[in-house]
Amino acid sequence: MAERVRVIGVGPGDPDQVTVEALHAMRSVAFFVVSDKSPRGGMPDPLVEARGRLLDRHLGYEPLVVRIEDPVRERRPERTGTDEQYAAAVEAWHDARSLAYEEALLAHDGDAGFLVWGDPAFYDSTIRILERVAARGRVAFDLDVVPGISSVQLLAARHRLVLHEVGQALHVTTGRRLREAIDGGQDNLVVMLNRVIDLDGLDDWQIWWGGNLGTGSEELVAGRVADVVAEIEAARERARDAAGWVMDIFLLRRPEGTT
Repeated sequence: MAERVRVIGVGPGDPDQVTVEALHAMRSVAFFVVSDKSPRGGMPDPLVEARGRLLDRHLGYEPLVVRIEDPVRERRPERTGTDEQYAAAVEAWHDARSLAYEEALLAHDGDAGFLVWGDPAFYDSTIRILERVAARGRVAFDLDVVPGISSVQLLAARHRLVLHEVGQALHVTTGRRLREAIDGGQDNLVVMLNRVIDLDGLDDWQIWWGGNLGTGSEELVAGRVADVVAEIEAARERARDAAGWVMDIFLLRRPEGTT
């Protein structure tokens, strides 16, 4: 049975962006638990393979990697269209994942590691799910969180910018809640978790976009929304075709003098 669980932020994808603290944490655990989203009989999960390459790069031995079949998450628009439906779908998914994590921790001895892209504090469910495991009481463990470089930081570095003007607030949200934030008066936003990018009516806003940051399929686009929206969509498709997936993030800023 696992004695300590380490949630380790490993950066957006570039192995060179793994911190020294994260490296020590990776070398300290007896096994890693990895959620595998491969469809039955389909292609391997590219994010599982990416974690494997990262471990190969930083460990001088072949680690024990415990793959669990990731529970299917409800994503159909007719079942997740309202906030209440979406919250219920996420709740069910978290509960199913926590049971899978629990079984993996019960079946293996020593400290366990969970590799989290970016930083565990930004729109990642691992900490919440492990807290759910602990609350059930079947597995007793100490929870340890190691921070990582986030895609928010890397986006700013790649575009060589500060994420806010002097004294300006920064609002971090998801693609699903972008319109809500803008309607609420937010004018400087970092937007993550984008299934689609809806920029209708924002033609004069400035955007700094990045896809698959820190990986070999990285894409960057910046400019006035109306001028670059088609370029962003093309870049998203290139990233998806190259890697089998796309994770993107962007900074969106209202032009000065407009409301």
